[in-house]
Amino acid sequence: MGFDFSFALSTVPAILGAIGMTLLVAVASCFGAAALGFCLEIVRRMGGIVGLLVRFLIDFIRATPVLVWLYCLYFILPFYGVRLSALTVGIVGLSLYYSGYLAEVFKAGVDAIAKGQQEAAKALGIGRIDTVVFVIAPQMLRNIAAPMGNYFVSILKATPYLAVLAVPEMLGAAFDIASDTYRYAEPLTVAGIIFLALALAISQGVKWLEKRLAVSTVR
Repeated sequence: MGFDFSFALSTVPAILGAIGMTLLVAVASCFGAAALGFCLEIVRRMGGIVGLLVRFLIDFIRATPVLVWLYCLYFILPFYGVRLSALTVGIVGLSLYYSGYLAEVFKAGVDAIAKGQQEAAKALGIGRIDTVVFVIAPQMLRNIAAPMGNYFVSILKATPYLAVLAVPEMLGAAFDIASDTYRYAEPLTVAGIIFLALALAISQGVKWLEKRLAVSTVR
C-alpha cells in the first residue's frame, strides 16, 4: 500500500485544526520556562544553602525525562488532592522541564557580562532588583538570543508528548486519523511537515532578532 497524496491532502484541515492548541502550549511553555529558568538562575547566584538546593534542582530537572514530569503531574498529584487539567499539566510540565535548561542558558549569558557592570550599578546606589532588570537582563538577552531560540524550537517539538494526556494537539489529531483509517504514513507525514514549517519560522525569527540586537549593540 503506497503513499496516497490525495488522502494526505485530505488530512491537512483536521491536523491544522489542532495547530492553535499546539501553538498555545508552545508559547505558554516558552514564557513559563523562561520566567522560571531566570528565577532559578537568580536564586542560584545568591549562594548559601538555598543556592545549593536550586543548583541540585536544576541538575535534577535536566537529568529526568520530560514524560516523567508529565506523568507525575497528571497521575500522582491527584493522590494528594491536586487535580489539574491535561492542558495545564502539559504547560506546567514543559515549563518545569525546560526551565532547567534555560537556567543554564541564562547562566552563560550573565557570565558573559563584564563584572564591572554590576559593580558600577552598586556604586551608583542601584538596588539589586533594578540592577537585574535594567542592567543585567538587557545585556544578557543579546548573548542568549540564539540558544534561547533553539530551546523554544525544542519546546515546540516536545508538544507531541501531550498526546499521551489526550491534549488535542497536532500529533494527537494525526494519530486519531490514523487509528480511524489504519493509514499512518500520510497523517504523520503531514504533521511532520507542519512542525518543520513552524520550526523554520521560529528559526528565522530568532535570526532576525539576533540581527536587530547586533545593530542596537553597535549603535
